[in-house]
Amino acid sequence: MIAIARRRRSQPPPARIIHEALTNPDRDPVRPWLILRGDEQRPRILESEPPRLVVWSSIWPCQPEARIRFDVEHGMLEWTLYVDEPPPDADTVIRMRKRINELINANLRFTFGQ
Repeated sequence: MIAIARRRRSQPPPARIIHEALTNPDRDPVRPWLILRGDEQRPRILESEPPRLVVWSSIWPCQPEARIRFDVEHGMLEWTLYVDEPPPDADTVIRMRKRINELINANLRFTFGQ
């Protein structure tokens, strides 16, 4: 697998809270953040090492091999998108990158009051 996108950004809560949110996105029904579109599917947790690592399966049925890795440390959350070779076309990569960024650095972040 190859990394085709990566973003790192600060997150206000402790690492254990971020890990919990990533492994149990429905934990707070008052503040949902993993709001999937019609062409997306709920990810499965492929790997989890509390509180620093979570790996999701693909949220895109059209890209089932994709993986999203989350690394949490020192108030920072970094996500990396991996796919099999050959990578998708540039427009697809941009769409996938923007969607993960929206879910993590907008929706999830807003649930923490940021």
